[in-house]
Amino acid sequence: ILGKFKTLLTLYTMSPLLASYLIGKGDTSGNNIKDVIMVMRTVSFALIIVPILSICRGFFQGYNFMEPTGVSQVIEQIVRIIWILIGGFLVVHVFHSSISIASGVATFGAFTGATAGLAVIYYYWKKNRSHINNLHKTSSVRSNISFLSMYKELITYAVPFVLVGLAIPVYQLVDTFMVNKLYMEIGYSLQKAETLNSVLGLTQTLVMIPVSLATALSLSLIPSITKLHTANKLDLLKQQLTQTFQMLFFITLPAVVGLSILSHSAYITFFGLNNAYELGSKILKWYAPAALFFAMFTVTAAMLQGINKQKSAIIGLMAGLLCKVICNYLFVAPFDDLGPVFATYVGYTLSVLYNLFVIQKHLDYSYCHVLKKISFIFINVIIMAVLVAVISFGVNHMAIDLKVKAVLNILVCGGIGAYSYVFFASKTGVIKNTFGKNPVILNKILPRRKEKAA
Repeated sequence: ILGKFKTLLTLYTMSPLLASYLIGKGDTSGNNIKDVIMVMRTVSFALIIVPILSICRGFFQGYNFMEPTGVSQVIEQIVRIIWILIGGFLVVHVFHSSISIASGVATFGAFTGATAGLAVIYYYWKKNRSHINNLHKTSSVRSNISFLSMYKELITYAVPFVLVGLAIPVYQLVDTFMVNKLYMEIGYSLQKAETLNSVLGLTQTLVMIPVSLATALSLSLIPSITKLHTANKLDLLKQQLTQTFQMLFFITLPAVVGLSILSHSAYITFFGLNNAYELGSKILKWYAPAALFFAMFTVTAAMLQGINKQKSAIIGLMAGLLCKVICNYLFVAPFDDLGPVFATYVGYTLSVLYNLFVIQKHLDYSYCHVLKKISFIFINVIIMAVLVAVISFGVNHMAIDLKVKAVLNILVCGGIGAYSYVFFASKTGVIKNTFGKNPVILNKILPRRKEKAA
């Protein structure tokens, strides 16, 4: 705990230096340095909870119990997003305070989300405490391991996990520190550059929702992948890889397509009719598919770690990150406000392709079989996309308030789109092929076939 407070104090005290680098000097059209310092100091409080949450997740994973990690990740993101939306709304529209205060409240969502995730972990620990204590009592202890060798082994395994886990935040951090300076160099005012920077951050919040759901579910299979690899059961291992890819695409693909189609309504619904809603809708439309790349990198990197290829995961990450930085410089002029988005695509594509290559080479894994299975998911997504686009076209031409129209569009199109996707996926056997059987909840919401009379 003392170490966490030291980290908090370090970021808290260094925030003036970081803020001065972030916004620079000489342009007063955007946020002032005091506002940026306040936001940085607010987010620093998350450093108390997040490391503890990560350690607790690792504790359960050490016992091959992935459910607490997956559920806590989903709850963490949901609570964080709810805090950002409700907190920002209350600060601006109820208490009539400044946007900078709203930004500070929103960044505190990292602390509240992590706290919610820790509460979930505590629930699972309390529920399974007796079982975990029994496992601890019956576990064997190698008392002859020296502290030096123990810490050496710990660092060897921990560093790749930490770096891979930081992939998405690091990509976001690259944009945070580069966007303002890059766009001011091509003629943007500080205010305009900050608007673009903030919109990128807001859209990333929505993009991360399908990523959290998909990776939490898919990563639950990673312990079994490690076990099968250790036992040299390659055929079963390849089946697990295929199922993991299927689950990933089944959840992420319809979510990113739907979010891209409904980007205009989604941005207005969650962030309101601010001065940048047109820009935000445009960026969200192009940024939404990046969720698939985020999830693919997270899962393939975890697969590499499961088959003891941690170094390859780091190489893939570093190559993609370097490509992202270079492309940020190259894409600003030709693609304007979409430059950072396309640079993210290029960086993650390189990382994912490298990870897939290492998996294929090390395990002699063929992607032909999984591509065939995923193709049926694509067909169902196309049907859903056409249906959502048609209904959205009708809703958008209704003569009602724009905010009401946006919310109605999300509720109607989102509900019908999700139901139609699940319905067709069930009828075509995609769900059964992906999960092994139809989940129990689907039997309650999908119409049953009437049995023929004898």
